Amino acid sequence: MSDLNLTFAPLLPWSLLAAFALLGAAALTLGAMAGQRGTALRALALALVLAALTDPSLVTEKRDPQKTVVAVVIDKSESQNFGARAAQTEEARKALDAALAKFGDVETRFVTVTNDASGNDGTKLFGALEQALKDVPPERVGGALLVTDGVVHDIPAKAEALGFRAPIHALITGKEKERDRRIELVEAPRFGIVGKEQTIRARVVDTGGDNARAPITVRRDGESLPTYSPVPGDIVNIPVKIAHGGANIVELEVAPAPGELTLADNKAVVSIEGVRDRVKVLLVSGEPHPGERSWRNLLRADANVELVHFTILRPPEKLDVTPSSELSLIAFPTADLFGRKINEFDLIIFDRYSSQTLLPSVYFENIAHYVENGGAFLAAVGPDYATLRGLYYSPISTILPARPDGSLFEEAFKAHISKDGEKHPVTRGLPGGKSDPPQWGEWFRQIDADVLKGTPILSGARDKPLLVLSHEGKGRVALLLSDQIWLWARGYEGGGPNADLMRRLAHWLMKEPDLEEEALRAEARGREVTVERQTLKDAAAPVTATGPSGAQEVVTLKQSEPGLWRARFDAREMGLWRFESDGLTALVNVGPANPREFREVASTTEKLAPLAEATGGTVRRLSKNSDDVTMPRLVEMRDASRYGGSDWIGVRQTGASTLVGVEVAPLGLGLWAMLGLLGVVVAAWAWEGKRG
Repeated sequence: MSDLNLTFAPLLPWSLLAAFALLGAAALTLGAMAGQRGTALRALALALVLAALTDPSLVTEKRDPQKTVVAVVIDKSESQNFGARAAQTEEARKALDAALAKFGDVETRFVTVTNDASGNDGTKLFGALEQALKDVPPERVGGALLVTDGVVHDIPAKAEALGFRAPIHALITGKEKERDRRIELVEAPRFGIVGKEQTIRARVVDTGGDNARAPITVRRDGESLPTYSPVPGDIVNIPVKIAHGGANIVELEVAPAPGELTLADNKAVVSIEGVRDRVKVLLVSGEPHPGERSWRNLLRADANVELVHFTILRPPEKLDVTPSSELSLIAFPTADLFGRKINEFDLIIFDRYSSQTLLPSVYFENIAHYVENGGAFLAAVGPDYATLRGLYYSPISTILPARPDGSLFEEAFKAHISKDGEKHPVTRGLPGGKSDPPQWGEWFRQIDADVLKGTPILSGARDKPLLVLSHEGKGRVALLLSDQIWLWARGYEGGGPNADLMRRLAHWLMKEPDLEEEALRAEARGREVTVERQTLKDAAAPVTATGPSGAQEVVTLKQSEPGLWRARFDAREMGLWRFESDGLTALVNVGPANPREFREVASTTEKLAPLAEATGGTVRRLSKNSDDVTMPRLVEMRDASRYGGSDWIGVRQTGASTLVGVEVAPLGLGLWAMLGLLGVVVAAWAWEGKRG
């Protein structure tokens, strides 16, 4: 392919050449008026001189024709899996591939678009189109064909933003007048105070529906809460009590509608992180001892702890004739603390309390009921526990996990983590606990006791149980069979993990999810879900994973450290996943709580129509009311204002080419140009000479 062109490269500025031409023309005009002979030859000579000064050349360009580039963008986002859309998309892709292959001068570039890992950016076709054509000059682009459901979230506001001048055609999957009901989160809290309520605001959107009331089912961590039946479009306020610290998973599910397109967007998930505003602790100290101050300092060091501390020095029924003005101690408010207000405390601690004459039996019974109904109780006992004056021989014995045998070890020993303690989250990984012996200071007293229930997680002298944890009804109990943990706090022989152990112990007693000894957890990062099983058992059972669509598969766990078994799971669907094993359930939401991809799933031609029309393209459905695909004819066209009709679509024929060589032939310079100019001048002189 060659192009021949005449070009000029003037030796003088065009303005000077124009002035020279005007002067020459004036002189020739005067000569002609005077009757001079040879005017025509003089004019020809002047024209040749002027032409030589413009340096004319014949330029021959050798070009290789370039193919027109047509992009075909295939939408394979989550919403394209509804109904027959995936099959329609594949059929359209094959038809376009075959039609474009018939054009010998067209290069087809197929681009497949899926949702990003988070799923909250929706469907972005034009970003992918730009990346596919970034190495193509704009003049080579012949058009773009989009196979999509029409719900696209990065449509340019103007056609100029595309970066090329060629038609955009959209082939829409799905059917007309599709119906879809979904639940939409208007306002969802991220944090909440444990024990308080948070309000979730939501509404039902029923595209193509009849505006009938739609029931909403509410669940928190799988537990059913009251239902609601709002009119579609109305905002409903849903109060939810924050049951525990950590993630509280709230599911909102609207009932399906007849003929609904998909149930994938009928659910919304809100994860509310439960935090404790203030932890109210009742510390009751018995006989004064060096560790009493350590308990008080430890609890007061946490600004989140509201501490009520009483040391009982006399029985409440004892008569005392000392004048009130001379009393240095206030009366112990047993009726309030162990009666009306006992349920206000998050944790009750008895530190070396032993004398049964100080509190009436009814108050011990109240403490037992408090624990069975969900309370937390910690007892750090001293030598009295081995005697008949100990706590075990009171009505509180029903919740204590170990029975004293009457003996006492008074010898140096180091506390160490038991076999079950290595698996328990309270003691697993305690600083200094992995070495043998542990890098902790010694203690010198321990009560010998037989464990009746619960789990000993620390052992002491002669490998006897030192710290025992147990579940009692809905509550929990911890029993420390020594009164010398204060030696760690004082740093004796290097001390020990006093603060770490007590913090974990308190959180376990108050049922913090991260410290459960039997737990199933799941955490999602993008589409990758980490499943974790915490157990004191020797092996973890397989986990059944149930996706948003109801599809199930089995996940096998591997031990990563004592008591912890993990597996990584790739979630193919966005939405709420349920994991179950050994009667335990974990919920995790893959993707955003209200994914953009599912906020609008009914196919539409309206969103892409303005852009397509601005480029001369068209938007049309592949199918009207059935699943059969009807493809338009595909034709090539020169530049036009419209590239489509009722049954056809066109792509722009660019005619682009690449320059591979140039040949230049000067016309005003060289031997032949000089001979021609001299010939004319001589002819004019000879003609003028005849007159003489």
